[in-house]
Amino acid sequence: MQISSVLHDEGKVGFKKVEYVRFPLRLGHDVFNEGRISPYSEDRMMKLMLAYQLLMELHEVTDFMACATSAMREADNGHEVRDRIESRTGIRIQIIDGQREAELVNNVVLQSLGTGQYLHIDVGGGSTELNLYQDRVKINSKSFKLGSVRLLEGKESKNAWQKLQEWIRENVDHQLPIQAVGTGGNINKLFDLSSKLTSSSSRIEEIARTHAYVGTFSQEERINKLQLNPDRADVIIPAGDIYLSAMRWAGAEVIHVPDVGLKDGILQLLYERECRKKRKP
Repeated sequence: MQISSVLHDEGKVGFKKVEYVRFPLRLGHDVFNEGRISPYSEDRMMKLMLAYQLLMELHEVTDFMACATSAMREADNGHEVRDRIESRTGIRIQIIDGQREAELVNNVVLQSLGTGQYLHIDVGGGSTELNLYQDRVKINSKSFKLGSVRLLEGKESKNAWQKLQEWIRENVDHQLPIQAVGTGGNINKLFDLSSKLTSSSSRIEEIARTHAYVGTFSQEERINKLQLNPDRADVIIPAGDIYLSAMRWAGAEVIHVPDVGLKDGILQLLYERECRKKRKP
């Protein structure tokens, strides 16, 4: 959860982070193995939403949007859980599909693109979204049931890697240069640990070197020596495999990591919605 205030400076609009809370529920552990959210996980989720509700009240939040992605949309009881949470907390969770998830992220990623061909790779716990751009115009996109938690659990869909590779081969123009854009917590952490090409980009060789280096440590060592959060320490390697594979298949030598994601797309949407309200007579 991120709470932000809107800043106006000489005609420019910015967002200032007021509060940020990240808590790993790992709903995918239940869903990718059992097909539904367990009572234990629902109870933890309810407690978290109650905590978020109180924080929003304390900060006097005027508008919010709550989204659920891969695990909730695949859970047999996802809508039931959502309804019970709304009934108790007043927080309405929107269970969004892969396309909507990609659209929200794209709204902020687009701001970091230049001219030329770009492959945007967004790896979550249960799915990976690929978006292909040419001169800042999205020309194609696809969601794949391939994610860091899903890989960790060994629950990736059949032929998922092959489908990812085939989509890249069929859609990327291999006659043109291409650069990658990576979003998601795992690529942000790999980028932080790597040597930089610029403040927001790195070469594939450097990301691969960092990925291999992290892979030499046990999970316990990643937590204690590299100081990774426990929920990052176990998924950073499978997530890195997805980013690196997509880059190699596309022929991208450079990856840009703008440190934006779904929450930033939601913030932008909320701001635009508020502006539309004010313009109405």
